[in-house]
Amino acid sequence: MHPLDEKSVAGEVVTLKFEIKKLIYVHLVIWLLLVAKMSVGHLRLLSHDQVAMPYQWEYPYLLSVVPSLLGLLSFPRNNISYLVLSMISMGLFSIAPLIYGSMEMFPAAQQLYRHGKAYRFLFGFSAVSVMYLVLVLAVQVHAWQLYYSKKLLDSWFTSTQEKKRK
Repeated sequence: MHPLDEKSVAGEVVTLKFEIKKLIYVHLVIWLLLVAKMSVGHLRLLSHDQVAMPYQWEYPYLLSVVPSLLGLLSFPRNNISYLVLSMISMGLFSIAPLIYGSMEMFPAAQQLYRHGKAYRFLFGFSAVSVMYLVLVLAVQVHAWQLYYSKKLLDSWFTSTQEKKRK
């Protein structure tokens, strides 16, 4: 491998790590907001007219913090195993609950848009509308996270193979 190629690979790795970290921090904000909403709903700190009880998909989505933490742990030593675990667990703990959530909330969304009736609310807004917005944002964050993680994994694997050849 040419020395300039090594520098470009190293620069790419730094850029990919930075992009993934930004996405992880966005995910943590979404996660903290969801935890706050669920806590307020369960502890009845506000009336159910203000904050609805959580949907079922929100409970398994709480585990979505695990892949993000595994991703962060993979960075200091370029740990391929942690990054792979992060990517696999993201499908299980992040993407799967979001898919289930879209199916769980669909009848309520259909009711709202066909008949204009909402039965759950978040601070005066239809809970299903707000949660679909959160869901769409979370899907995008996790999709980009997976995309950049795959590119980072490929870069790490390539550089590991080049070192073994030397």
